[in-house]
Amino acid sequence: MSYVVPKDFATKMVEAGEAKIKMSTKDILIRSYMAGAILALAAAFAITITVNTGNPLIGALLFPVGFCMLYLMGFDLLTGVFTLCPLAMIAKRPGCTWPGVFRNWGLVFCGNFAGAMTTAVFMATIFTMGFTAEPDAVGQKIGVIGEGRTLGYAEAGAGGMLTLFVRAVMCNWMVSTGVVAAMMSTSVPGKVVAMWMPILVFFYLGFEHSIVNMFLFPSGIMLGGQFTWADYLLFNEIPTVIGNLVGGLTFVGGMIYATHYQKDSAVTAPAGQDAAVVPVPAE
Repeated sequence: MSYVVPKDFATKMVEAGEAKIKMSTKDILIRSYMAGAILALAAAFAITITVNTGNPLIGALLFPVGFCMLYLMGFDLLTGVFTLCPLAMIAKRPGCTWPGVFRNWGLVFCGNFAGAMTTAVFMATIFTMGFTAEPDAVGQKIGVIGEGRTLGYAEAGAGGMLTLFVRAVMCNWMVSTGVVAAMMSTSVPGKVVAMWMPILVFFYLGFEHSIVNMFLFPSGIMLGGQFTWADYLLFNEIPTVIGNLVGGLTFVGGMIYATHYQKDSAVTAPAGQDAAVVPVPAE
């Protein structure tokens, strides 16, 4: 069977975190740049579908194609390394240090931002006929999204910022579930189906994803959105990054590690059976 039981993919999560901490600077930047560019293109794709059909569910149903592509090609999102890298530290893997974790996070952030900005410039060029005309319907929609999800939160005060933070936490609960879900199968179709479900949930519910926002808000500014770079950073990107970190590390990485990761396999389940259901002899 292609299904990988939880105790085994928990080990894969720790191993993946270790590999990412030890990855070269060149590889981190290339992989994160491409991840940001592809996810941004998927966001533009989904918004175009929503505008053209008038049905946001269709856009949300198709958005995960970008996440699946970048994952299958081995590219890295900040939301994923937020979840995986600390597990290697918690498991005390040799050569893994907190400075190494922060180095990975910083480089992935830069790479994701550069990739998303590249796509933002490309798509803004398309939406405005090379910046010679007013934005088309999709471009206008992106500008409105940027306004509502920066100034809208700011105007609501503390309640707005709390809402933003909670949406960011729940976003990476789902996105990191998608990252982990891909480890649950050894087949490409199995990985795609497992990833598709939580990514669909996050996008349709309008949760806040730091990398998607690296595309939406800069492109919104380029397309005439009535908000500034300071509005974007203070009232969206920075709180979203913090919320994404909390959501991925607690609801996904921490929970799976706490209940499924086994440093010493004192009790081994039969093949295909979860260790949690192996009977333990009474004392």
